[in-house]
Order: sequence, then structure tokens, then C-alpha cells
Amino acid sequence: MSADPGLHAPFGPGTVETVEAEEAVVLDLPPLKLRGLTIDVPVVLAPMAGVTNKAFRRLCREHGGGLYVTEMVTARALVERREKSLAIVHHDPDETPRSVQIYGVDAVNVGKAVRMVVEEDIADHIDLNFGCPVPKVTKRGGGSALPWKTDLFQAIISAAVRAADRGNIPVTVKTRMGIDDHHLTYLEAGRMARDTGIAAITLHGRTLEQHYSGTADWSAIARLREALPDMPVLGNGDIWSAEDAVRMVEQTGVDGVVIGRGCQGRPWLFGDLQAAFDGRKDRARPGLRAVAATIYRHAQLLAEQNDDELQGLREIRKHVAWYFKGYPVGGQLRAQMATVETLDQLEDLLNQMDLDQAYPGPAVEGPRGRGGNSKKAALPDRWLEDRFIHDDQRLGLVDAELDVSGG
Repeated sequence: MSADPGLHAPFGPGTVETVEAEEAVVLDLPPLKLRGLTIDVPVVLAPMAGVTNKAFRRLCREHGGGLYVTEMVTARALVERREKSLAIVHHDPDETPRSVQIYGVDAVNVGKAVRMVVEEDIADHIDLNFGCPVPKVTKRGGGSALPWKTDLFQAIISAAVRAADRGNIPVTVKTRMGIDDHHLTYLEAGRMARDTGIAAITLHGRTLEQHYSGTADWSAIARLREALPDMPVLGNGDIWSAEDAVRMVEQTGVDGVVIGRGCQGRPWLFGDLQAAFDGRKDRARPGLRAVAATIYRHAQLLAEQNDDELQGLREIRKHVAWYFKGYPVGGQLRAQMATVETLDQLEDLLNQMDLDQAYPGPAVEGPRGRGGNSKKAALPDRWLEDRFIHDDQRLGLVDAELDVSGG
């Protein structure tokens, strides 16, 4: 099965059209410097479990430049060379720069994992995850719960930087504002990261307690930018369009933006972002035929990546709702696409739509992906009593890296 970028034959011309949008805003933003690594377009694809695999990264890269990070992989699973973890950090031969995100709660494991990346030439950039809000991660002390324990945070980032320095590979960190409004950690974590030699920090403008609810606090991102004038700071949260990205840069002064849920079902968003930061007003306005062609090709890439057509089709199912957000596609057809098992079935269902429908406008834009409500933070026992890790809590971290991916 071919994953040739030109394979849109089942739907005729499937090119994503662009127009010069009168309402578009632009900003001439310089490249992002991560030590010796230069990212010409200061845009980063945020790691998302089950989403930012090779197939999706390829689709995004074909629309615009930036830094495209793998799904999160646990340090222990990587060091143990588990098959799935090695697949997560695998890149296409033409993917450059290569970026991986590592999650760990033990400095020794993180150091070993980073050393493995360096010695085996697995990536050109490493990001450390301190922002994941998923309960199965935070209840064990990982993700966005970890920076509260300053000694553990310091030990992990120090081990990563030491190991990465052997290959002159930049290490960055991604974090949240803190546990909740009463237990904020981002300013202290940012200063510690800078002083340890971390190349840049990304702040998602929400707390662990917020998960993905409410509105991201861009003012916190601005405060971090002001507190770290000598270090690149990137902003994350509620960027649904190129215009949102420009506004974030203007309001906060960040050196670049990190895109998560906003690109789900919209890989062409990276073309809009590149245009906006290059000072151009052209924006993607895909009609239904282009969306159908992209879904089909995404499914092809997933099937090829897994060397299994059925598995690839199972993975495309969750993307369908994101791709069709705002497009007039009937519920019955959507439901049928949630059960497809072959590319032929998918092609047949896509061809049942009126593929000549034009871009629907604002209905396609705006928030997408998971939202929900704020939740009480899932944390280890007595985690918030003080800022240092205790022996009994350290023992509880043993199970935190059992999964291949923390997300």
C-alpha cells in the first residue's frame, strides 16, 4: 500500500486550497534557537498519546515547518527497549529535526534514556514531560505533579542535561502552572531549568486541577517570559488558529508556540502558522473533497506505519470526528466510519458524501478535542505537605514508569 503524498485518486484533486484572508493577522517572528539547533518556523507540535505518531507528523510537516515531537515515551520502557517504545521514537528517514519526548520520575532512568538517545542517534532534540495531567500519571507523582517536589525535579533535569551534553543535544521541558491555584510551580521550575542548562521551557497556561477545562491563562505565560529574559519561552494553550498564535506572541512575548488539540483533524493548521509568522495572509480553506482525501491518506499512512491495515483503520476512527468538525456530514455516515476495517470500506463511505461542498467557515474553527471540567488533582499520599520527596513516596514512584507511554 502506497503512502505517496500524491495519492488522492479516489477523490480526484484533493489539494487543500488556500485563500488570502482579509481578517488574517501576521507577525514576523524570528527562528527559534535551541542551542545549536535552529527551528526556522517557531512552532512545535505538542506530544499527544495516540495522535502524534509518524503518520500524523508527516501530514503536518507537509503543510508547514516547525518541530514535530513524538508521542511521550517513558524512560524506563525506552531503556528496557520495549518494542512499542522503540516504535514511538522511530522517525521517517526524511524527518528532520527529529524530536522525542521522555517522561520519567527517576533521575537514573531519565539519564539512561537520554544517554541512549544520544549514543544511538535517535533524535536531535529531547523534551521532558512535566505537564501531563492524566490521573494514572499524576497519582504516581509524575507529569504535572512532579515539579512540586523541587529536589526530584532538579535531579531529573540535571541528569538529562548531563547525558545530552555528550551529544550537544538540546533538552527542553514542558510544564503547567502548578497543581492548582494555591500550589503554583512554574516560575520556580523555570528558573531551575534555566540554571541547569535546559534550552527552553514550554508553559501550558493551565494547572493540573484544570486538566483541559476553562481558558488557558496567557498572563502566566507572560509572567514566565518576563522572569526568564535569557531563555527561550514557548506558550501553549487555546491556540486554535494562526490568529490565536499571533495574539499569544503579541500578548506574552514568547519565542514560539506549541500546538496541541488545535491541530487535531487539521494538519493544515501548520501551513497557516508558517504563513502568519512569515508575514503572509494566506490561510487553508479546505473543502470536503480535500478533507476526505486527507483522511484517506492518513489512514494509508497509519496502515503502513503499523504494517497492518486493520490496525491502521482502527486508529483513524478517532480522527474522523475531528476532521469533520463543522462539516455537514450525516451522523449515520460518521457512525459507519467509526467501524471501518479496510481502506476500501473507508473509500466507499467517503465517496458517499457530497465532496463538492466548500469550506463551511467559522463552524470548522475554534476549540476541539477533549475539554471537560476541572477535577481534584490525583496525587500520591501527603504529596503537598512539603516540597521534598520522602523515602516512602520515592518507593511509590517505582510503578510510575511501567507503561510504555505515560499519556
